[in-house]
Amino acid sequence: MNAIVLIALRRPLTFVVMSILIILFGAMAVLKTPTDIFPDIRIPVVAVVWNYTGLAPQDMSGRVVYYYERALTATVANIEHIESQSLYGAGIVKIFFQPGTDIDAAQSQVTAISQTVLKQMPAGITPPAVLVYSASSVPVLDLQVSSSNMTSAQLWDMAANLIRPQLVAVPGVSIPNPYGGTPLNVEIDLDQSKLLAQGLTAADVGAALSRQNVVLPAGDQKIGGLDFTVQTNSTPIEVPTFNSMPIKTVNGATVYLRDVAYVHRGAPPQINAVLVKGKQSVLLQIFKSGDASTLSVVAGIKKALPGVIRTLPAGVKITPLNDASGFVRDSVLEVVQEMMTAALLTGMIVLLFLGSWRSTLIVATSIPLAILCSILVLHYTGQTINVMTLGGLALAVGILVDDATVMIENIDSHLESGAELEEGIITAANQIVVPTLVATLCICIVWLPLFQLSGMSGYLFQPLAEAIIAAMLASFVLSRTLVPTMAAWLLRGQVKSHAHGHEHDANAGFFTRFQRRFERGFSQFRDRYRQVLTVAVVNRKRFVMAFIAFAVASMGLLTFLGRDFFPGIKSGEIDMHMRAPIGTRLEDASKIAVLVNGEIRKLLPGQVTDLVDNCGLPAAPINLAYTSDGTIGPQDCDITISLKNEHSPVDDYRLELRRELPKLFPGTAFSFLPGDITAKILNFGLPAPIDVQISGREQGANMAYAQRLVARIRKIPGAADVNIQQAFNEPTIKVDADRSLASGMNLSEANIANNALATLSGSGQTAPTYWLDTTTGVSHLVKAESRCSSHVPSRPLA
Repeated sequence: MNAIVLIALRRPLTFVVMSILIILFGAMAVLKTPTDIFPDIRIPVVAVVWNYTGLAPQDMSGRVVYYYERALTATVANIEHIESQSLYGAGIVKIFFQPGTDIDAAQSQVTAISQTVLKQMPAGITPPAVLVYSASSVPVLDLQVSSSNMTSAQLWDMAANLIRPQLVAVPGVSIPNPYGGTPLNVEIDLDQSKLLAQGLTAADVGAALSRQNVVLPAGDQKIGGLDFTVQTNSTPIEVPTFNSMPIKTVNGATVYLRDVAYVHRGAPPQINAVLVKGKQSVLLQIFKSGDASTLSVVAGIKKALPGVIRTLPAGVKITPLNDASGFVRDSVLEVVQEMMTAALLTGMIVLLFLGSWRSTLIVATSIPLAILCSILVLHYTGQTINVMTLGGLALAVGILVDDATVMIENIDSHLESGAELEEGIITAANQIVVPTLVATLCICIVWLPLFQLSGMSGYLFQPLAEAIIAAMLASFVLSRTLVPTMAAWLLRGQVKSHAHGHEHDANAGFFTRFQRRFERGFSQFRDRYRQVLTVAVVNRKRFVMAFIAFAVASMGLLTFLGRDFFPGIKSGEIDMHMRAPIGTRLEDASKIAVLVNGEIRKLLPGQVTDLVDNCGLPAAPINLAYTSDGTIGPQDCDITISLKNEHSPVDDYRLELRRELPKLFPGTAFSFLPGDITAKILNFGLPAPIDVQISGREQGANMAYAQRLVARIRKIPGAADVNIQQAFNEPTIKVDADRSLASGMNLSEANIANNALATLSGSGQTAPTYWLDTTTGVSHLVKAESRCSSHVPSRPLA
């Protein structure tokens, strides 16, 4: 180690250049390293989304999800556990893998088995969507798309096919399908009375569509000196052409589609509504991928928005809502501010004790350099700048100066005894090399157990340990290289007093007098401490017993302290889940949500800036893979409450709403979801921090046990929002066909089921056909179904 000191004294410019390189590369690492609230939580999870329009949750669970789970366990390796959720027309399966599993290989295996099991699934089911899921993939920004002269279907179509493709070009962005509104299709609204008069069924119309609207190329034909491309009219170019499609010919009379249906550009019945300030809108949720920076993602989206808006029709507005980057930025800046405060206070204490601004400058220089070295290590190991790594560096600031302080103090002692500067530096370094190395390693060893943590704890605390260990080792190296170099320059020619080594500088007279008074005061304190210590040693038995008694008594404070995985954070946002009575229509649930919004403003006067209601299931089931908020049907609404003050007492507001809203809306249940980005990440997408699952063969017995368990949990002090997510009392119309009677009428159960599906859910699931809009280049689903108000077009959004 002393060889390094000798090199530093012989070639000082080498280590000056080294320090400059640390500053340059460290600054580049600060700019390039992603900045986020937490480290990337790389728990390997693959989410699979099955979609079958109209399929009941019980059938989705038993006929799709359950069978698929059994197939996964037989073919996919390293599965830790599987979680699934079955909803109306959708099934979401999340496969959690063992730590260290290659997620790309796991996704390939899941995709392969997902294609293989299709033959055993209900007829007409489409292959599932397979995507990698991460706890760090959370919504960081909402974009409200609104217009006063466009329908909800037109807005949804524009958001999905025009806005979203332009925004996904931003690095690190992931955008699911829009919320609110409904997809824009070619709607064929069947008139049941006209179908009956013509002796037709909804299934007949679907079969005719599959024959009359086909996408088949014709080829080319060479005639004379030209080579012609041949096109057929196998698929209509204009929507009105569908009305002229023949369905059936009887005795020379042709029944056309216009005779039994109304064809138009429209949308299926709405199953998801987003209300912003009581008005319908379409919402795009911007997610960040696990290794992206929240700040860069939000900044990239906001930078791209002006260009996107220029491509939209006049009157369309895009309004950013619920921006999480401000919370992340404030959290990081607060930690940086505290770290700088700690560095400043440390420098002041060093100056006070050493009594020399030159020595203090040498010691203080090692703090930013050690921190930059740590950030370089974090950058090259794939970590991010976050509150955990910055918190570790802030914790280490006071320790980083120890090696340099001991080095300077020892050099100062040798200079006071009359040694030459270079000789004093070498001798001082030789004396303390072993103690400082041992002390540094002991501090590093303290953090090594954090590397044994697994799961979410490991992903959170291992980067903190890496930051501290890297900074400590860098501090030790700097104390053997840069500190001797700076000491050889700054302390050269410095005259020391014999007693305390104070500088005789005419300009430093006031500080010298102040520092001498401090030394005298500290000497008095040290003498008193020696007296107290002497008394304690003389009466060591009594002192040890009293100390042990005090320590044991302090353990009693644990009964008064709460315990949690992570402290609560005030982010200026409250997320609330509202469930109207089971089976409530989407339109009525939305009305209740608007009334709830009004009461929230009354209960929190002057505190609410925005209210966003997201009611019902999303039109695209793939959205359900990104979040799990407890929504199971049209009666559920997620209400996001944005507060004016980011430091508002959110817990008190929740308590007020939890107490008053059930009184104002009997029969409607309210619960609170994780509101800030930290809680969303730590909850891993679940709607509550504690999730209890009841497993068993019989669903009825499971539900009865769950109800008894809920009643007992509600009696636990502090338990809140205890509820059962599933519902088994959904209003249902059972169609029980008489197979014998149907057989006598030349009908089968397949005829009845196919017509029920085509009539109520449409032909898009089992017999999908598409129409290409040649003006926009977007293909739209052609869907035939019965509607109560089939000839009433969608109205523009208010």
